[in-house]
Amino acid sequence: MQYLLMIYEDERILEAMSNEVRAAFLQRYRDLSARMGQAGVLQGGNALRSVASATSVRVRNGTTTTTDGPFAETKEQLGGFYLIDAADLNEALQIAAKIPSVRTGSIEVRPVSVFDNM
Repeated sequence: MQYLLMIYEDERILEAMSNEVRAAFLQRYRDLSARMGQAGVLQGGNALRSVASATSVRVRNGTTTTTDGPFAETKEQLGGFYLIDAADLNEALQIAAKIPSVRTGSIEVRPVSVFDNM
């Protein structure tokens, strides 16, 4: 079953890291990605640009509006994601616990609904 592992963290934490600490942190991500690829569970994933680059779209009563930034004020931002293929929720949770940002933010694990007719 596919699971989306959404990585939430206060993006100011990464910005505040020294270059050396940031490089080591990002290397842990590269190492995890390589291990998941070798294990055959990694289906995709990427980091997202800063929340400052986001645009939210709403349609109300037939009128489309856009606003800069996320849809709500939050302390943590969606910073990236992994799409994995895991045997079950337990395996997905074990993988999520290995994501470096789990120590300073949170990882939302959500099953993916796959529609055959798309």
